[in-house]
Amino acid sequence: MSPFGLNPSRPLRAAVLGATGTVGQRFVTLLAGHPWFRIEALAASERSAGKAYRDAVTWIQTRPIDETVAAMTMHTIGELLDRDFDIVFSALDAGVARDIEPEFARRALVVTNASAHRMDENVPLLVPEVNPDHLDLLAPPTDGALLPGGIVANPNCSTIGLVLALKPLHDAFGIDRLSVVTLQAVSGAGLPGISSYEIMDNVIPWIAREEEKLEIETGKILGRVDGGAIDPARIVVSAQCNRVPVVDGHTLCISVSLESEPEPEEVREAWRSFRGEPQELGLPSAPELPTVYLGDDEPPQTRIHRDLGLGMTVPIGRLRECPVLDFRFVALSHNTLRGAAGGALLAAELVVARCARQTGG
Repeated sequence: MSPFGLNPSRPLRAAVLGATGTVGQRFVTLLAGHPWFRIEALAASERSAGKAYRDAVTWIQTRPIDETVAAMTMHTIGELLDRDFDIVFSALDAGVARDIEPEFARRALVVTNASAHRMDENVPLLVPEVNPDHLDLLAPPTDGALLPGGIVANPNCSTIGLVLALKPLHDAFGIDRLSVVTLQAVSGAGLPGISSYEIMDNVIPWIAREEEKLEIETGKILGRVDGGAIDPARIVVSAQCNRVPVVDGHTLCISVSLESEPEPEEVREAWRSFRGEPQELGLPSAPELPTVYLGDDEPPQTRIHRDLGLGMTVPIGRLRECPVLDFRFVALSHNTLRGAAGGALLAAELVVARCARQTGG
């Protein structure tokens, strides 16, 4: 049963900010026909304002634009501040998001893919299977609203794949330090992204601020709520990030030091048996399996494995002992689905389901 008795004739009213970019397009695609949310408005920069969405966007998705959405008139972000929405999905650049998202959060729930507020003390940095209890940071809904106001932040696209692979190990064995090397797809650079001359026949071993995000976000996500704040997990993370000529899919080569000494089969079983609150609740965007172990001789490959679970499952493989730490393995995350719009949409669904459960809806 849908939360709050929702049905296709009474979905929650949604706006998408930054609707013409890579992540914004993913939001538009995933929200088309969603059972709980309906797009009421789209916004982007002033140069898009007044145009039909189909004329404002350079569409790069394989699925055609929903015809109803394609005909919608684009707005500036400021034009939507006085309108009523239940939820706002933000795909804004961090510089714009810093000031504008709190304005929307006064009247609606903001679920953002931007980095601007990820490390704010009162903002859940959410991977729904990993730290659903961090939603306790949100104040309850007021004035008859179905959802709370406030901001829920989606982590960095590589961090999401990393913590989904780490969570089962951290719960079962404890993690004290790790090293991660990422091979990141060009779609993570947004539009217009990297020129073909820069990326073809090349690996770029630097992505601005990416390593710092992996190193600090991991501790917050794997931390615990204590006294209305997050007590970060005491895990030392060393990250090295590389841009590679792949369209979608971030590969992570990870080595971990564990607090206990499990057998390799215990590590594999931790990934195989891992489930979270989204799976228990049967949320619309939740994959049946958040993590899949492919095999010791079958590392995940972007072209073959990135769409597992409709892009929401993190495949893992090639577990082996590490001569420096304890174990090493390879994980893969679809950066614009699980790592961006899909992960944010799943976070929104979790907030809705939790609010419905608390109110008996």
